[in-house]
Amino acid sequence: MAAYRYDMSGNWYKGNTHIHSTASDGEKTFAEIAALYATGGYDFLFRTDHWVTSTADAEDNTAPLLWLDGIELDGDDDTGAYYHVVCLGTHAPITREMGFMAALESARAQGCLRILAHPFWTGNTLEDAVRWSFDGVELYNNVCRYLNGKYDGMIHWGAMLRQQPATLAFAADDAHLWPDFMQWNGGWIVVNAPACTREALLPAIRAGNFYSSRGPSFEVIAQQGNQLTLRTSPVVTMRVISEGYRGLQAFGKDALLTEASFTIPPEWPFAYVEIEDEAGNCAWTNTLLPPYGEAV
Repeated sequence: MAAYRYDMSGNWYKGNTHIHSTASDGEKTFAEIAALYATGGYDFLFRTDHWVTSTADAEDNTAPLLWLDGIELDGDDDTGAYYHVVCLGTHAPITREMGFMAALESARAQGCLRILAHPFWTGNTLEDAVRWSFDGVELYNNVCRYLNGKYDGMIHWGAMLRQQPATLAFAADDAHLWPDFMQWNGGWIVVNAPACTREALLPAIRAGNFYSSRGPSFEVIAQQGNQLTLRTSPVVTMRVISEGYRGLQAFGKDALLTEASFTIPPEWPFAYVEIEDEAGNCAWTNTLLPPYGEAV
């Protein structure tokens, strides 16, 4: 029996999957980062310093939020294409001396989620995006927005969805917190899980039981067959999006929307939801599963 992607039985927890500290090229310590992000309502953060194996799971965690393990890899693959890849999950030591390809394979073999980071900023082609069967992609990167405007991974996600409709999408800060460049809390994920623990959050993220946001929030994402029901914070528009020109829309004409229902055509290869608020900020679900014509 198939199971739907979104399970609303837990609680919503806000987190960020791409952060840099003084352990690599960031300007703040883990303690300083945790204190800052706690003021933004965050429940968890991933340590993703460049080529630094995280040991958060082995430390006495007295921070005001939960730290989770991760690492960011960068380098050329066998074809000469240059990548940045964020890997989420606890892992044995991964070092730059291993080389990019060996490190990427080590992360995969150890069960880490491998996320193609800021592909527009890095200069990745659509062929690069699908080459190594990444688990997910950053569809929004906050630091890249301020560096040179190349923050959008939407077209790369589209290519990846054509190959693997379950590919996950992430909004992330990639915060370095430089003194003259303190951008943070610009893109995040919100996970539905039974508890804010490593044991609960990581499986929920792997299953795609989260949404990404730059502002708006989803309260309910309910699916029964090809019927989709949404409840959200006040928004101007809700869109159900599939491949190419396919899409459904609901607009707030006289008032902002907080709920809507859609019937998803069963022939669509995938579908995800985008909502947009009055400020133009968006939030996105992952693709809704299983196929919409399938009985459960």
